[in-house]
Amino acid sequence: MARMPQDGKKRVAIENVSPEIDGGRFPARRVTGEEVTVEADVFCDGHDEPAVSLLYRRADQRAWQRLPMERLGNDRWRASFVVDTPGSWFFTVEGGIDRFATWRHDLMKRREAGENVVVELQIGAALVNKAAGRARGIEAERLARFAEELLAAGSQRGTALAGDAELALLMAAHRDERGTTRYEKELEVVVERLVARFSTWYELFPRSCGADAAPHGSFADCEKLLPAIARMGFDVVYLPPIHPIGVTNRKGKNNSPVAEADDPGSPWAIGSAEGGHTALHPQLGTLEDFRRFTAAAGEHGLEVALDIAFQCSPDHPWVREHPEWFRWRPDGTVQYAENPPKKYQDVIPFDFETDAWRPLWEALREVFRFWIGQGITIFRVDNPHTKPFAFWEWVIRELKREHPETVFLSEAFTRPKVMYRLAKLGFSQSYTYFCWRNTKPELEQYLGELTRTGVREFFRPNFWPNTPDILPEFLQFGGKPAFAIRYLLAATLSASCGIYGPPFELFVTDALPDREEYRDSEKYEVRRWDWKTPESLRELITRINRVRKEEPALQENGNLHFCATDNDSVLACLKMTPGRGSILLVVVSLDPFFPQEATVALPLDILGVEEGHPLLVEGLLTGERQIWHGAENRLRLDPAGIPGRIFRLRPRLRREHDFDYFM
Repeated sequence: MARMPQDGKKRVAIENVSPEIDGGRFPARRVTGEEVTVEADVFCDGHDEPAVSLLYRRADQRAWQRLPMERLGNDRWRASFVVDTPGSWFFTVEGGIDRFATWRHDLMKRREAGENVVVELQIGAALVNKAAGRARGIEAERLARFAEELLAAGSQRGTALAGDAELALLMAAHRDERGTTRYEKELEVVVERLVARFSTWYELFPRSCGADAAPHGSFADCEKLLPAIARMGFDVVYLPPIHPIGVTNRKGKNNSPVAEADDPGSPWAIGSAEGGHTALHPQLGTLEDFRRFTAAAGEHGLEVALDIAFQCSPDHPWVREHPEWFRWRPDGTVQYAENPPKKYQDVIPFDFETDAWRPLWEALREVFRFWIGQGITIFRVDNPHTKPFAFWEWVIRELKREHPETVFLSEAFTRPKVMYRLAKLGFSQSYTYFCWRNTKPELEQYLGELTRTGVREFFRPNFWPNTPDILPEFLQFGGKPAFAIRYLLAATLSASCGIYGPPFELFVTDALPDREEYRDSEKYEVRRWDWKTPESLRELITRINRVRKEEPALQENGNLHFCATDNDSVLACLKMTPGRGSILLVVVSLDPFFPQEATVALPLDILGVEEGHPLLVEGLLTGERQIWHGAENRLRLDPAGIPGRIFRLRPRLRREHDFDYFM
């Protein structure tokens, strides 16, 4: 037998609410100051007019704030609210019959048809009187007065009163809420600080920061490089693991399974007799030295991000203290990490299927808490896709509840659905496939997926042209122009980007044979880099990063519009802020070897510019200034110079008829 509803007077249906991630299972993501634009299909039976409201609140508030939703057409409604503090926010949608709006609509139709509307005015007066009974104070008095006037008015005067703006506002404020339908879910939005959406990362190995004579760099040595990193325009300095490194099965140069006596080992082989995940490598310095380094970074406008790699060397204290957290082979040896045919003999993974998983989870949470206690709130998480999804959802929720300022970057080069799941679970940003997207169709398709689909509601890309693990073929064979091209693309197509330096700005191309990996990698040895050489991309990177900081259009992802070009070796796109206060045209050659020319077609409708109206064009990297007329403009890009342009567009120049400008 079919069940009767509790309230059969509810006549409004609410469907297809957005943003709603996986049926409300996961939250959407925003940063402070952003709008959350909510849409929903809302309709009712018959011809009555629905009244639709957006309800929203912070997690620590009980009362809802209410906004009327605007009808878009075809029963679609929209409203937006601004999230101004980090943490969880909730929203939902309500819909009910708007009896006053329905009455007014029908009244106007009857009046236009020439009907006598005296009875209809009486009906309206009764509706207004009921609203007066729900109101208080002066608003109740005003509504009662409107009801009297409707009763006393004739058809013409009554019709005019029905359209009174004050009456409409009062009736909306005191609408009869009986029979209102509320969407069955309260949908969540997790709000983070701006760096979760817009950040520019610089990765370096502290142990390679020492003077030429020093065998191993320290935090003090690294501190001396902070001014140079800040001058380049970076705001996050990211350090690979800074913990003691195990001796057992230590890797040698170029990942050799046999280490020489002076080989320092891989920083990702965490743990030795000196300690584990909350200890510091003794040659880097003390905890006080680390605090001094992070304080110095802050003075230069930099935040320090730490690598969290949940794995151990065989010498990690936990292996001895908590053998139940690891997987043991029949011969009594501990199972080291493998990704056949790759073998990581110096690293052993945790056994997350252990019966002791609860203490393991809690111990890993305490690693985060320890470093948060040292002032670190940005974490790059190594290989999160090799740990349980449930763990990440729990631990990030726990940490954000205590510290909503924390930001988590997922280093997960894995399948798309796995990457997206990690973002849904709480990761603020993610590495992407940008390293391997080189052609115009590849870039346009991939950026379309990231910025034009529902993915944009929860997945924030961070574009890295290189990492210590990846030296892409494009960089290996394209030389210095390839590095310039890839940074131009990374820094303009994504609001967050990063480089592994100094190898990037020094355009190091030396790779292992037939591999996308660095030869003589810093992962396995201490390197020395020439920070003062003039043969560097540092000046171009500095200029690009300055534009990123000065132009809000480059600080978000959802505002990307690709422009048509007649040459597939040239990529062009527009990025602009909603009020068109910042409009940028980015044009980049994808060819590191030969000059390329292309005609770029501007979408004048998006720019709000009439055909033939002049555009003032300023090259933010080159200083050039031009005036363009029309949608199509020809450009030449030469890899021997700067293989791309970032133009600031001004779509309206003052003309002689703008008299107010001259007065």
